[in-house]
Amino acid sequence: MEYSHRYHAYPTDEVAERLERHLDVHRQLYNHVRWDYENSPEDDKPSEYDQNNKLLEWKRKWPVFGELHSKAAQATVARFHRNLSNLRKKKENGYNVGRLKRQAPTDYRSVTYSQSGFDLNEKRGHDKYAYVRFSKIGWVKLRYSRPLPEHATIKEVTVKKETTGEWFVSFGLETDDADLSEKPDVDSLDTSNSVGIDLGIQNYIHTSDGKTVDWLDLEDEYERLRREQRKLSRKEKGSNNYEKQRQKVAKVKRHIRRKVLDYQHKITTWLVREYDAVFVEDLNVVGMLQNDGNARNKQDAAWRQFITLLEYKGNLYGCHVKQVEAPGTTKECASCGFETAKPIWVREHSCPACGFKTDRDANAAMNVLQRGFSELGLGWPESAPVETVTATDTTQFESVSASHVIETGSLPS
Repeated sequence: MEYSHRYHAYPTDEVAERLERHLDVHRQLYNHVRWDYENSPEDDKPSEYDQNNKLLEWKRKWPVFGELHSKAAQATVARFHRNLSNLRKKKENGYNVGRLKRQAPTDYRSVTYSQSGFDLNEKRGHDKYAYVRFSKIGWVKLRYSRPLPEHATIKEVTVKKETTGEWFVSFGLETDDADLSEKPDVDSLDTSNSVGIDLGIQNYIHTSDGKTVDWLDLEDEYERLRREQRKLSRKEKGSNNYEKQRQKVAKVKRHIRRKVLDYQHKITTWLVREYDAVFVEDLNVVGMLQNDGNARNKQDAAWRQFITLLEYKGNLYGCHVKQVEAPGTTKECASCGFETAKPIWVREHSCPACGFKTDRDANAAMNVLQRGFSELGLGWPESAPVETVTATDTTQFESVSASHVIETGSLPS
């Protein structure tokens, strides 16, 4: 299993200057890799392997590239081809995308060292600090908030400068699957302790067994962001005051992202500890953001990030997490399967065929649960929620407060 640990970094002024220099040279290398690819014949485009072989030639021709560590340079070449692969996948899925663009200094903010070119010294620091040395750059102090697991192998290290001006170092780790909690066999899965999740509108999530989790209140944070953005608009672009205010805006945005991520960590940990299997819709989040005027709320929800965290936590805690097809979960009746179109403002499911009535999101969550059982080849359990959840009043559902999620979903220290 692969995962990462991220730490706040405090380079000295001298080391920070070298880091800035290396970031810019890696940016130049990335742009040159792009140029070399774009200017090659259509029927003879270079592969990642081909361009890695060109690195020695480029270093002789342009000595500035010789300042870079070889593994870090190869990681930059890999970065371009990874972006290229992602672009192709989007085109295959019908998205209207162009070509990869040149990276401006403000866009390129991280460098990755793969396999070598770095050393971690956990004993050099005192208390909660450690040091990592990057080849041709120097030692960087880290706030070592949690030690790296003894059984984990460091696969790569990434140093990044955020838009706030702060530095962070991330360790890409790999651990043996034997160290993870063992998932129950599908055949012996306790279906009565499984749950389907609808990623909702009125609530952040709605479960098939009648629990709802509230949305995270970010109104105060957004009000602060609006104030700081108004101040930024009154500054002269390019001035020192503009740069200071830009960093304040970036810090408010970072605070919002961190608050959402922390909330998602708590919810996903609670879910995988509570249930043996969790089923969730495979949403086309990009399409949802493009198709209507509710984009900001959906973007704040960060549903794709939520699903990724849920799958990661499922592997970590021994819980089956399965994505199911999303189309039709709202329209179909969870009791009989009859489809009924519902505008977004209709919050109740009332089936004209069988008379089954319940909350709209509860019906969708039960459909997600049924599809999850089908994906795993399991039958519909006798004690299915659809047989018990028949109330038309949403007060019949148990609302799980944010404080409860934070308490029960907190990660162990």
